[in-house]
Amino acid sequence: EYQPPEIVRQRGRLGALMLRYYKVCLNFFFLFFFLYNFVAFWAMLCFLCPTTVVELLEQFLQEGHLSALLWEVCQQQAQDRSLELQETLLGKIVCLPDHVGNRLQGKNPPVFFPQNYFPLLGSAIIQVLHKISDSLRGGLDCSISFVSHVLGKVCIHGRQKEILSVLVPHLTELTKSDCIWQRICWRLVECVPDRWMEAVVLGFVQRASGADVLSRLLGNLVVKNKKAQFVVTQKLLLLQYGYTTAVLQNVLGYLSLDSLRRPLLIKVLQELLETWGSSSAVKHSPAEQQQYISKAILICLSHLKEPEIDSCRQELLASMMAGVKCHLDSSLPQIRRLGMIVAESVSLKINTDGPVLKFQYEEDNETRELKSLLVQAPPRHVVPNHPDDDDDDLIPYDMSGDKELKTTKAPVYIRDCIEVLTGSDDMDKWDATIKALESLIRKNPAATREVSVELAKILLHLEEKTCIEGFAELRQRAQVAVLTTDPIPVAQYLTSQFYSLNYSLRQRMDILDVLVLAAQEMSYPKTRGKKKNSSAQKPCIQLLPGSDSSKDWRRIVDERIKSKTRRFAKVKPEQKHNSGPNEFNSVAGHFFFPLIQKFDRPLSTFDLLGEDHFVLGRLVHTLAVLMYLAVNTVTAMGKALLEFVWALRFHTDSYVRQSLLSCVSSILLGVPTEHLLEDMTEELLETQSWLADVVEKDPDGDCRRLALQNLLLMENLKKKLETVPS
Repeated sequence: EYQPPEIVRQRGRLGALMLRYYKVCLNFFFLFFFLYNFVAFWAMLCFLCPTTVVELLEQFLQEGHLSALLWEVCQQQAQDRSLELQETLLGKIVCLPDHVGNRLQGKNPPVFFPQNYFPLLGSAIIQVLHKISDSLRGGLDCSISFVSHVLGKVCIHGRQKEILSVLVPHLTELTKSDCIWQRICWRLVECVPDRWMEAVVLGFVQRASGADVLSRLLGNLVVKNKKAQFVVTQKLLLLQYGYTTAVLQNVLGYLSLDSLRRPLLIKVLQELLETWGSSSAVKHSPAEQQQYISKAILICLSHLKEPEIDSCRQELLASMMAGVKCHLDSSLPQIRRLGMIVAESVSLKINTDGPVLKFQYEEDNETRELKSLLVQAPPRHVVPNHPDDDDDDLIPYDMSGDKELKTTKAPVYIRDCIEVLTGSDDMDKWDATIKALESLIRKNPAATREVSVELAKILLHLEEKTCIEGFAELRQRAQVAVLTTDPIPVAQYLTSQFYSLNYSLRQRMDILDVLVLAAQEMSYPKTRGKKKNSSAQKPCIQLLPGSDSSKDWRRIVDERIKSKTRRFAKVKPEQKHNSGPNEFNSVAGHFFFPLIQKFDRPLSTFDLLGEDHFVLGRLVHTLAVLMYLAVNTVTAMGKALLEFVWALRFHTDSYVRQSLLSCVSSILLGVPTEHLLEDMTEELLETQSWLADVVEKDPDGDCRRLALQNLLLMENLKKKLETVPS
């Protein structure tokens, strides 16, 4: 397209003018920044188009002028310039990505993305700190407080990760062997205002690569600044519990690395032990928080020196005795084990010359991790030297003289077994009898019924005479075999003994376990005496000593809910596993009602509503499982169980409340829907209100989850009724 030369010349002049205009604007931009007339400059930019402003700002950042701006402020701040202007400039620097994003409605250039801008700001701060270091070495005055304010405001805005990912590695390297850099770093953090101190301290604590690094970066900040001291010694250890073990090691190691900070370490240990030994805290705190506090205690103990232990030995002993009692009284195995480990560790530290506490508990990865915290880790550069064994140096053991042991035949009659178990001194025969007893009972049901109650009594009181492997399991399987062979009289005997005098808590819980396992076996008669098919989708209850059987119950409930939700589908592949008569239905009342009738009657050696709340939790759990296994024939049982739940719904122990909520699940899943609405309408409405309250207010996460699950199950049952034609 032809254009006259005059128009071409005019456009060329216009382009040159625009270029000159942009250059002038850029010069004004730098000039106003350095002279601090930032407010007037911002007003001037309002006359320009947003794109022009953003381009100028982008060029300003990419050419490294941000560090020059910060440095100019540090120099001018030493001369006590306007604080109001500094506050305005601080807000604009920290909130620049927000300002640009609001103006451009999300169409920001990449340099203004927070993940890019704040690392850039961190690099600018490092450059300014280098200039401050040079000034100090040259004897010139300058102020670091503006940089501290920038750091604090960035951290309180939630951008610790972005800016400290740049600052911490650089400062870690610079403070290794330079005392001036250490002073600069300490001053950088000390000058952060108290309102932002928590965010800064937590950021450094989480990103320091070790306690020695944290000590170089923070110095004695916790001694000089009360807010930092509160964050490190109270909030991070006692009020929060979401930090990693490495963070705990950083914090407590930091307190131990200076003589001025070590009194805080002892004070922290005493407060941790006081919380650990509080019965209220053990009952109402989540298990995760109690584990967190236990880790902190063990790390503190690893840093204590003998003179410090001597100064507070009695306080540590008193706290240990109170705490171990609270933990051993807990119904949760994890809490009891935490109490044992911490008590052992405290005892080991305070009784170096005398006997120490020793408990028996299951060793797992969590236990080994906790015990490892009691020993300070060696420096990272030290590699332990393990000698290598040469297999050729091992001398084979001479087994040529070994003889085969004689095998003792087990009795072939039930009455002979009773004689061996009650009066025989032949240990080999006793071992053979206990190993063969279950099989013999199942092969001779008629003979077993003649002596079933006597045999159940012997097995209930039977104690291990030899070191036979798996004795507890062998005895339990024999008890289950007797109960399933002659259920009514044996169940009546066992349930009556549960509330009798002179039984240990272990024996009472053994009774509950046997009742549950026998009920499960009778509910699935095809599996009796056989190993269960692992692929079959049937509830499998494993009640091992010290285990938390509530987890197995949750699996049962989840499987049952899945089967409920699949009820409307066309294909029902799981029904073939549940075919056949449920033999437990006809005898369920003999298992269930004797257990529920006497729970509120305290005995001289047994108080379910008092200190024996762990057994109460297991009892409630047992009732829930019995209810589930007698499905569709349990209207009377359901009503009685719902009244039982209602009486105990405000129990203070979380395990008992979890078991009660499991009972509600078993009622909703086991009682036919039409009977629920006909016979228990009012009770269900009250239960629904209680469940909603648990979801909102219960401190235990598992209780809230189970309550919500029950509410959803109620809603599903309601929808199911609505789909049924009247």
